Amino acid sequence: MIPRELLATADVPGGGDPLRLIRRGAEFSIMLGANELMNSRLSGSEEALATLAQARLGGVAKPRVLIGGLGMGFTLRAALTAFGPQAAISVAELVPEIVDWARGPMAHLHQGTLDSAQVQVCVTDVGALIRKGPAQYDAILLDVDNGPDGLSREGNDALYTLAGLAEARAALRPGGVLAVWSSGPDPRFTSRLRKAGFDASEETVRATKSGRGARHTVWIAVRRD
Repeated sequence: MIPRELLATADVPGGGDPLRLIRRGAEFSIMLGANELMNSRLSGSEEALATLAQARLGGVAKPRVLIGGLGMGFTLRAALTAFGPQAAISVAELVPEIVDWARGPMAHLHQGTLDSAQVQVCVTDVGALIRKGPAQYDAILLDVDNGPDGLSREGNDALYTLAGLAEARAALRPGGVLAVWSSGPDPRFTSRLRKAGFDASEETVRATKSGRGARHTVWIAVRRD
């Protein structure tokens, strides 16, 4: 049996249990208590967050994209491919150690994306960038927790309230897309998206690119004008 090795820990601002970076052979995972938040073998649904959003946005010439949550970099890598070489992508990551891990033990997973001229990494709450001004982004991709019910920190809940969704809508340009990752479905969240002024659909995606593994949920919500 391959042993599990604890590589590092990190406190979540405003959270409870620390994050733990664990390696088991070539596999990495980030844990919060007994919950596995992400695993390097399971990238399919995080990549779908970017590809589904781009498909709904269509052919915007120079899209501006905001990603909430760096994680293991799967969404960022997919976004660079999906949105193309003219895209400008900002990544908001609240926990600075996750950025350090991306440049350290998990650098091979990120494949140099943090050094791309298209990418700006901001160590901050994604909500702060959303509230920075109106009509800033063509797409906002949120993967900052386990879904609309915050797990890692209570402060994330505010993103998914009617007020938080209204702020996201205001930060999008006309026709812009809000995409939200979740470990499972939530019909009440779909309803909130529609009340907040989005045309929303709930997509079921697999955790692995092979089409196997757990089923996760991605909401694709288009700003309604």
